[in-house]
Amino acid sequence: RSKLKELHQRVARTMIYVTHDQTEALTFADKVVVMNTGEVVQIGTPEELFEKPQHTFVGHFIGSPGMNVLTCDIDNGSAVVAGRKIETANRAKNAAGRMEIGVRPEHVVFADKGIDAEIVKVSDAGRFRIVEALAGGHTVKLLAPEGTEIPDRKAKLAFAADKTRIYRDGWLVGEGGGQ
Repeated sequence: RSKLKELHQRVARTMIYVTHDQTEALTFADKVVVMNTGEVVQIGTPEELFEKPQHTFVGHFIGSPGMNVLTCDIDNGSAVVAGRKIETANRAKNAAGRMEIGVRPEHVVFADKGIDAEIVKVSDAGRFRIVEALAGGHTVKLLAPEGTEIPDRKAKLAFAADKTRIYRDGWLVGEGGGQ
């Protein structure tokens, strides 16, 4: 890989590199094309793919652990999960189609107010722990930095509003409230 990257920089030519390894793709490429079942679902820089996935497949495939995807209802443009309104970076005009929210594990936190959850697994990953919880019938993963107190069983989870997005049939709903 390092030899290919060195060659690419030396010859200064466009290079197409095909891989199923997300780490390889993200570290090697300036731009990445993500395909799912033979269809291009997003083209972008590694940062764009990670920060603003246009499709739930991209969000789940890029990053480890992948983006949490939870089915939701739509009430007046806002997402509702497990009976709780979830603030999101975008809004949906209507609830036609399969509605979901997507939020990365690093943007989920324990909170005083939020979705009721039950802690089912905690895995040590060095500088943080990966916490797996059940919330509203969904598995939700969060990254807890060192020193974070993790509840024994019951917890409330909150999502960073500016990093939580609504998807319809897998596709990101327009940021301005379109779709």
